[in-house]
Amino acid sequence: MPRRSAGVIAVRRASGAPLQVLLAHPGGPLWARRDEGAWSIPKGEYTDEDPRDAAAREFAEEVGVAVDPAGLAAIGEITQKSGKVVTAFVIEVDVDPRTSVSNTFEMEWPRGSGRVQAFPEVDRVEWFDLDTAGRKILSAQRPLLERVEAALRPQS
Repeated sequence: MPRRSAGVIAVRRASGAPLQVLLAHPGGPLWARRDEGAWSIPKGEYTDEDPRDAAAREFAEEVGVAVDPAGLAAIGEITQKSGKVVTAFVIEVDVDPRTSVSNTFEMEWPRGSGRVQAFPEVDRVEWFDLDTAGRKILSAQRPLLERVEAALRPQS
């Protein structure tokens, strides 16, 4: 059975401005110098939890902002190169990246040193227009951006 992850794509629309999505940059020394193709939607693994609840929990843990699971609109699943299945949801909410706070994880660093250090799971979040987000996000997650755009496109 594949590992499963659930996440939230926060979006905002300012009057006259293009749609923006909030992406998270992974923390820790392995990602410190990576940018394009390294960002992700705020997400995390779950097992026996409802994916909507897991997505809201992970958003709060990685971004520091609580969202109501009932307000999350499903936009489907993708499978990443690792085989992990990601279930994604979208919500319109404004987040100030300057006040974002992430939980932490521990790892031995430098490798082989025997020294365990704590790092933020997400070292920063930023708002991007869809074109820029398409360059920043992990390639396997790009279809989620297309789904967000389609889901929020005005119906004619």
